[in-house]
Amino acid sequence: MDLRLDVTAHGEWSVLRVGGEVDVATAPRLREQLIALVNDQRFLLVVDLTDVDFIDSTGLGVLIGALKRVRSRDGDLHLVCNEPRILRVFEITGLDQVFRIHETLDAAVPM
Repeated sequence: MDLRLDVTAHGEWSVLRVGGEVDVATAPRLREQLIALVNDQRFLLVVDLTDVDFIDSTGLGVLIGALKRVRSRDGDLHLVCNEPRILRVFEITGLDQVFRIHETLDAAVPM
């Protein structure tokens, strides 16, 4: 039940690096951090899942909620993920068609 969160700025984009497990026990912390970013007027977000070992439906729901929240404010949310097991979860659920998923942070942050 380990979850690590770290926020950095890349120009006008905020990057939230997530590490560990995103599940029913840890997803509320992720949700709180994403809401705090939006409340701080940060509507261009990249969620870096490179160091995520596991994500369940609760974690996916948090990401969907954040995407809706930023898009309602003319923002956007990109994901970074290169772990085949995690990518498979997005493919199985069809969320790979909803999110912009990039293999690297450089690819996710538009210039």
